[in-house]
Amino acid sequence: MAFGQLTHRESLSDTIICLTAHANKLYHLGIGDPISKTTLSRANEKRNWRIYADLCSLLIQEAKELYVDDNGLDLELANNVFAIDATVIELCLSSFYWAEYKSTAAGMKLHAQLDLKTAIPEFIHITRGSVHELNVLDMIRYEADSFYVVDRGYIDFERFYRIHCSSAYFITRARKDFSFERIRSQAPDKINGVLCDQVIQLNQNNFYVSRSYPEPLRRIKYYDAENERTFVFLTNNHSLKAIDIAQLYKHRWKIELFFKWIKQHLKIKSFWGRTENAVKTQIWIAITTYVLVAIAKKKFNLKHSLYEILQVLSICIFEKGSIPQLFADSIQQQNFKELNDKQRNIFN
Repeated sequence: MAFGQLTHRESLSDTIICLTAHANKLYHLGIGDPISKTTLSRANEKRNWRIYADLCSLLIQEAKELYVDDNGLDLELANNVFAIDATVIELCLSSFYWAEYKSTAAGMKLHAQLDLKTAIPEFIHITRGSVHELNVLDMIRYEADSFYVVDRGYIDFERFYRIHCSSAYFITRARKDFSFERIRSQAPDKINGVLCDQVIQLNQNNFYVSRSYPEPLRRIKYYDAENERTFVFLTNNHSLKAIDIAQLYKHRWKIELFFKWIKQHLKIKSFWGRTENAVKTQIWIAITTYVLVAIAKKKFNLKHSLYEILQVLSICIFEKGSIPQLFADSIQQQNFKELNDKQRNIFN
């Protein structure tokens, strides 16, 4: 299944045909004898997906250790910064009727907590499409002094208060109908786009809302000159600069890029089995493949992007040379015989 992900196979049959064509190399890969489509299909349908989830979790821990000193943010911050979001993986309703979440659609939902400094997923959970994103907030273990960046769909002040009580911080965007009372205002920074920086309290007239989050909040109004848009952020952090809060929310888009990368470059749009177990197995193996590529990039000190590494591996999967040799400049920029021969260059 990982071979199918790495080499962009379209189906189980496609995967088996390609593996069979290299039958003499399967023993050294640890696969052994060629596998029949029936055997792989049966394993895909019945072998518990949690095996692959546990394997992915182990690899994520290894990747975290390799990337511990990385910082993909444009500001120096000792705290960990995570983004939490979900994406729907659409399925055919007639074939995956058990995953119906709308009258005309079926799908699975991939929930993720992404480390914004390293682009390594910290937490992954896969549910049916009908499960609301807010439920996943109850499953996350919040780290003290860490930032959790979420969009407006995750606004639930009772759950936010749980983050606050864990000595962690949240950053989100305020809804248009957000009702509050201003306690005091702090000096704005209009040069950098900060129009106002306020300490507020949830509206005391709404007993249930104010009881769900009894502590003061911080409200920041920010103008993004590049996109000519105004944003209103809410956070429980009162020490970080307002412009830094805005920049941290801007980095939330990295989790959107993570979902986009997974969907574009790995096989989670067309599925090789129709049961829930088969679908979850394929998604977990796809995420495992992403983490493996990330581990290879760091372990072998590769300067290439994850996409470039994946593409090279896809056509060199049966090469006997080492991974560093595949990406060595001396190999990629070698002088072929044709360049020194009298044969004309096709591009001249």
